[in-house]
Amino acid sequence: MDKTAPTAADTARALAIRSVHIMADGTRADFDAIIHPEATNREAKGEPPATRGQGPAAYYATALWLRGAYADLRHTVESAVVEGDLVALHTTMHGRHVGPFVAYDEDGQVDQVFPPTGKTFAVTQTHWLRIADDKVIEHWANRDDLGQAVQLGWVPPTPAYLLRMARAKRKAQRDNGTG
Repeated sequence: MDKTAPTAADTARALAIRSVHIMADGTRADFDAIIHPEATNREAKGEPPATRGQGPAAYYATALWLRGAYADLRHTVESAVVEGDLVALHTTMHGRHVGPFVAYDEDGQVDQVFPPTGKTFAVTQTHWLRIADDKVIEHWANRDDLGQAVQLGWVPPTPAYLLRMARAKRKAQRDNGTG
């Protein structure tokens, strides 16, 4: 039996796949192991301020933010393509909306809050990850946010849900010291 060592592409692919899986259940140590100290998440502009830095702490903050809103969070990787130091993952993200989903503006202030609906969702996403020194150093994504919003009942909102959103936003602003 011929045993060959994994190629650089195999290693990059496995690293990228692991990076999306740990968003659901990884520990801070898991993030330290695979996220470069200078890693940048290009998607953090609508996320909490703690996610906007660099390195494992910022990526872990993104995971905690997502886990606060969604139970049963997981990514199914449909395909992975490696080209040099870049890995593209086509995934389906699954979850159940159990906590407030808080979106932030460019200044890090609470922008919108979507109170929990208890509904499940499954949406396609494409994640692009750049690898350096055997760690993820850059991430950006294309997501079906509208599809997710429809599945979760955010769009079109009922009058009752709009009222719940306004109350949830006031609470989030108070909790963040901005309201």
